[in-house]
Amino acid sequence: AVVSTQSTGILTLPEFDGDEFLSLLKQLVKLDAEWVPYSQAASLYIRPTFISTDPVIGVKHPTKARLFVITGPVGPYYEQKGTELFQSVKLMADPQYVRAWEGGIGAYKAGGNYAPTINIQKEALKRGCQQVLWLYGEDRQMTEAGTMNFFVYWVNKDGEKELITAPLESGLILPGVTRQSVLDMTREWDDLKVTERMVTMSEFIEAANSNRIIEVFGCGTACMVAPIDSILFEGQDINVPTMTSGAHLSKRLFESLTAIQTGKVSHPWSVSIYS
Repeated sequence: AVVSTQSTGILTLPEFDGDEFLSLLKQLVKLDAEWVPYSQAASLYIRPTFISTDPVIGVKHPTKARLFVITGPVGPYYEQKGTELFQSVKLMADPQYVRAWEGGIGAYKAGGNYAPTINIQKEALKRGCQQVLWLYGEDRQMTEAGTMNFFVYWVNKDGEKELITAPLESGLILPGVTRQSVLDMTREWDDLKVTERMVTMSEFIEAANSNRIIEVFGCGTACMVAPIDSILFEGQDINVPTMTSGAHLSKRLFESLTAIQTGKVSHPWSVSIYS
C-alpha cells in the first residue's frame, strides 16, 4: 500500500486509505486462499491496480478512478530445471537499453515502466539469458535486474565483506518492499557491511577479475531472492560464483523471508488475514 500511494501522486490519481485497503485485501485473500496448491513452490500473487475511469479519451489528470486487485496462483517466477526451488539466472547487460533515467518515473509503480521492457527481455532470451541487467550513464551504473532490485555481495578494497545495492536518491530505482526487507534484515544481522551506492560495470569486472565477488542476486515480490551466476556483457560471460560459493547469503535471505511469509516464524512484517 505504501508503494502504491507513493506512485499515485506522480500519476495524479486520487489518494486512498491504506488501512482500509489492507482490510479489504484480507477479505479477498480469505476468499482466494484455496485457489493456491498446497506446495512450497506455489503462492497467491496479489496485484493492486489503479486506473482512470474518466469517460473520455485525452491526456489530462483523472477525475474518476478505480482501485482493484487481481490475484492468481503462481509457481516459481523463472522457468525451473528440476525440482530445486533455489535456482540461478543469467543476465544480459547491454548499455544500448535503458530502463529509467534521472527525472523520469523509474522509481514509481507505473505500467509505462514495464511494457517497454518486454521486447528487450525477449532479446535477452535469444542470447541465452533470463533477464536484463539495466545499465545507466556513461559509466554504466548497474541499476536493476529485470523487475528486480539488484545486489552485489563482495569483498571490497578494504578487505570488508560488503553488500551493495543502488541508492534511491537518483530516482532510477523502484523502492521495492523486498529490497528494504533485505537491507533491514542484513543490517540487523550485523555480520557484514551494508551500503547503498552505485556500482559500475568497470568496478564489477575489476572485482570479478580479482576474485572479490562472493554473490550477486536480485530480489522482488514475485521471485523473492534470485541468485545470479553469470552476466553477458559486450559478448563475454562474466561468471559469478554465487552458486559455486554456496550462495550462503542468498539462501539465508530466501529462507528467512519465506519463513516470515509463510508464518513459520512470528515477525512484525507478517500480517494475519484473520486479525
